[in-house]
Amino acid sequence: MLTTTIEISRLLLYGHHGVAMQERVVGNRFEISLRLRYPAQEALSSDNVADTLNYAEVIETVKSEMAVPSDLIEHVAGRIREALIKRFPKIEGGWIKVAKLCPPCGVQLAEVACMVEW
Repeated sequence: MLTTTIEISRLLLYGHHGVAMQERVVGNRFEISLRLRYPAQEALSSDNVADTLNYAEVIETVKSEMAVPSDLIEHVAGRIREALIKRFPKIEGGWIKVAKLCPPCGVQLAEVACMVEW
């Protein structure tokens, strides 16, 4: 069986996610990466965007969910997953990584992240 994936790497967005009030008010930078598995047999021969998983529409779905404030990045990742499955029922599985860049936690680090895989 042919397996096809689409991968979107390091989508940079701004969001208001976090437990601390300052994170909810000021916001922070986030990096979202995802890989989605879907049947693309038709697209491989048709060259028609209607036969594939349109990455521009996937990005719009991610942006919509990132605009809704949450305390936990786990919740954000779960919402993104649910929204993608609802909008694109052909998705067979994949993973989503939501990373908060330079989180305010008293030490210097690049990111904290949550990855959801199904």
